Amino acid sequence: MTTTPAPAAPAFEETRVGRYRWVICGLLFTAVVINYVDRQMLGVLKPFMSKELGWQETDYADIVFWFQAAYAVAYLVFGAFVDKVGAKVGYGVAFVIWQIAHIAHAGARDLSQFFLVRMALGVGEAGNFPAGVKAVTEWFPKKERALATGIFNAGSNIGAIITPIIAPMIMVAFGWRAAFIITGVIGLFWIIAWIAIYRSPAEHKKVTPGELAYIQQDPADPAAKIGWLSVLPKRETWAYALGKFLIDPVWWMLLFWLPDYFKKTFSLDIATFGLVLAIVYFISDLGSVFGGWMSSALMRAGRSLNFARKATMLLCAVAALPYLVLNQVHDLWLATALVGLVAAAHQAFSANLYTLPGDVFPRAAVGSVIGIGGMLGGVGGMIMAKSVGQVLQHLGGYGPIFLACAGVYLLALLVVHLLTPRMALAAFKES
Repeated sequence: MTTTPAPAAPAFEETRVGRYRWVICGLLFTAVVINYVDRQMLGVLKPFMSKELGWQETDYADIVFWFQAAYAVAYLVFGAFVDKVGAKVGYGVAFVIWQIAHIAHAGARDLSQFFLVRMALGVGEAGNFPAGVKAVTEWFPKKERALATGIFNAGSNIGAIITPIIAPMIMVAFGWRAAFIITGVIGLFWIIAWIAIYRSPAEHKKVTPGELAYIQQDPADPAAKIGWLSVLPKRETWAYALGKFLIDPVWWMLLFWLPDYFKKTFSLDIATFGLVLAIVYFISDLGSVFGGWMSSALMRAGRSLNFARKATMLLCAVAALPYLVLNQVHDLWLATALVGLVAAAHQAFSANLYTLPGDVFPRAAVGSVIGIGGMLGGVGGMIMAKSVGQVLQHLGGYGPIFLACAGVYLLALLVVHLLTPRMALAAFKES
């Protein structure tokens, strides 16, 4: 008599392996919230600070430019630093630098001092995403990384929602300098939680053996260290880096000039000003999570990693095309909805682009690749800052800027596809 063998059990059943990795994702999410409160504070207060400090459009653009310059250089350094010391130390160092620099804005009196504190902020904030993405690659298997990245990246939008609400309130009550001090001191509590909670999965007592096996289900990485000089010649590095060069300046433009666009175009008061920005970034928050969820869902449905990432990015690139008509919109709430849509498209596209280093490189190389891409993204942001300042100073409107933003996502996807047509693992010679 023969018996039919029972079908093999699936290698992993997510509901039984534990979910502590999502606690780590929550920590990363909170850090990004703080990061973007600190980053956006100056942009939100700029329409009001400019009168007191006598800034012209090009003065503010120069402040943004020097932030971007420091950010670009430090991003490259932090990428390699995080690969060397790990996510815990790398994130902790970056956080302390940027939080102290944020508080120091309260003491700035002239343009040169704003250049200095803004550059210090750029140095610290450059460590945010290299360390965050590094932590995701440590704590999540490939099929969950886009979703985890989308969730922690959504913190940028929550920070952008909070800032236009709390910054004007603090400014009205205590002055703009107090806005930097109060938010900076509150944010420092995060570093205590990070030091207390973060460990690698293999060292964490809260991680069950089943969850550890689930996290480590992808093929083992090579043991050898991989520095940024090793990843620099790889086509996969440039697929990510050129993608960042193209799309990051658009997000910088939104972050630093969106408050100015709404105030100038629609003559908003403080109350409406905060509400409009909160709506925009709430919509973009949904986009960040949706972008991560969509590619992860496609992979769970059996589609290849290559198809899942690129199909999601294509949808996002098409959703960014309303930039073409944005300057012709004169209704406040329609403009709010369209800006929210293009911001959501960016965040969804970015969530998938951020996973590319972890998709095609060993974990030991992820920070270095993120650093190279972030540096190019920062250079693109520097170009954008100068360009926006000149356009606004001499033409007085946002039309040319929005037109330039409309097609960059399609171009970025084309670059990614040409350089990584199959999203196969990058090859390294055995040492």
